[in-house]
Amino acid sequence: MFGGFELVVLAGLLLLIAGGVFWAVTASRRNRVAQPPLPRRLEGTAERLPRADAAQVLPQQFDPRSSQSETGPSPTDTTAAEGTRATADAYNLDLRARADAYSIERQAKADALMEAARVARIDAEAEVRARRAEMREQRLDLERREQRLADREERLDTEARALDDKARQLEELKSDLKLQRKALAGNEAEHQQALERVAGLTAEQAKAELVAAVEHDAKRQAVLVARDIERQAIREADAKAQSIVVGAIQRVASEQTSESVVSAVHLPGDDMKGRIIGREGRNIRSFEQVTGVNVMIDDTPESVLLSCFDPVRRETARMTLTELVRDGRIHPARIEEVHERSKSQIEEQCLRAAEDALAEVGISDLHPALIPILGTLRYRTSYGQNVLKHLIECAHIAGLMAAELQLDVAQCKRAAFLHDIGKALTHEVEGSHAIIGADLARKYGEHPDIVHAIEAHHNEVEVRTVEAVLTQAADAISGSRPGARRESLEAYVQRLERLEEIAGAREGVDKVFAMQAGREIRVMVAPDVVDDIEAQVLARDIAKQIEEELTYPGQIRVTVVRESRATETAR
Repeated sequence: MFGGFELVVLAGLLLLIAGGVFWAVTASRRNRVAQPPLPRRLEGTAERLPRADAAQVLPQQFDPRSSQSETGPSPTDTTAAEGTRATADAYNLDLRARADAYSIERQAKADALMEAARVARIDAEAEVRARRAEMREQRLDLERREQRLADREERLDTEARALDDKARQLEELKSDLKLQRKALAGNEAEHQQALERVAGLTAEQAKAELVAAVEHDAKRQAVLVARDIERQAIREADAKAQSIVVGAIQRVASEQTSESVVSAVHLPGDDMKGRIIGREGRNIRSFEQVTGVNVMIDDTPESVLLSCFDPVRRETARMTLTELVRDGRIHPARIEEVHERSKSQIEEQCLRAAEDALAEVGISDLHPALIPILGTLRYRTSYGQNVLKHLIECAHIAGLMAAELQLDVAQCKRAAFLHDIGKALTHEVEGSHAIIGADLARKYGEHPDIVHAIEAHHNEVEVRTVEAVLTQAADAISGSRPGARRESLEAYVQRLERLEEIAGAREGVDKVFAMQAGREIRVMVAPDVVDDIEAQVLARDIAKQIEEELTYPGQIRVTVVRESRATETAR
């Protein structure tokens, strides 16, 4: 039996055969119209007798013998008879030719129809065989899949039976374990009853007596230790406090970089400046618009300067420009792409720096929203001191002082570590960084004592807690220790020049040397103009003028050197 698809194929083939037949009939009709018509009196005869002789179908008047006279042929009659016979012969030939052509045409049409039907039948049979083979393959595939499913179901049944057996074994083991526990509990109770009979006390009474004895001994030892600690603290309070403060300064001291609002980017050649500027300044305008940083290109060989007061934006722009110079492709679309990638890298670096800082000070429960804000302080400086390192120093110093004063070390370290967090938002929010930081800490659920220590570390709010006092002290120690804060390069050079001008304007001064980064001035005077007493007066006057005119961290030592030289020549 044929399937649905095979029936559709057979129907299509039958339609194709019918169309071929229709086309052949139509072509036959067109050919028949194109042929010249037979004489009307001979059409039926030609069809009935395609091979008939012209003499049999011509009318009687075309017989040349009928036109002869009984008296005998005349020359004129003979000529006419011959013409009539020729005409009849020509007509018979034409009639036979048309009959043969018609027969051949009908035979050709029949052969064409039979050939088309044969080809269509062959194609249909081939299609049917292909569909049967395909269905046979599908049937075999389905049988294989059913076999695999059956095998899988059998394996699953086997595994399920194995699991049931294991579950049954586990239940038996649980039952045995319960029985063993009951037996052990009974043995333990019997053992405890035997001990109680021997000691004359119940287990609760013996436990209470033991706890009371241990508590009494612990209280006695604690009182003795506390008294010794108190006496020792009273004896060594001042010396120990000074030692702790000095030790804290030494332990957390670290190098700082000078504050700057300008970053330099090295170029492989001066021709790169033209590519940075771009055609009609297109690239440099796009760079400044995307990064928010001013690009300064001057005559300095193989370098450009990036200027911005926001250190995070400036560092992002520096990384962007460095990547563009290294890649060599500089155009607006590329600038935006590299800038977005640099922003992502800066955010990752800030987050990593904040996590490292929290791990260093031992804080693990800070709100996640505060961590990236803390990380931005990696690129902030205050008088040349890195703010994030300053917070780490303050936390260590406050923790050491809190431990010495028997206070909550974790609370004091946390307050000191978060006291300058508002500096991360001073570019976005108006107001003092202490108030901004306190609002930020309050928003993210910090303890009220921590919030108060943050807002009071610059005395903008009256100090009310010990944590706030320690935060102020740690901030002052970290900021005022030697080498913690430095000035910008321009201010540093100006201060050195002014120091030499103040000392060099005095009478009798020969040479002036500013040494140790401006923390000491050595004044060389002429010994025949300035004596020893005048040298002391000169040192005091120079120091007084420096105090009145200059602003500087720490102290400046003024040393006046007066030499007396005796020279003699041996002859």
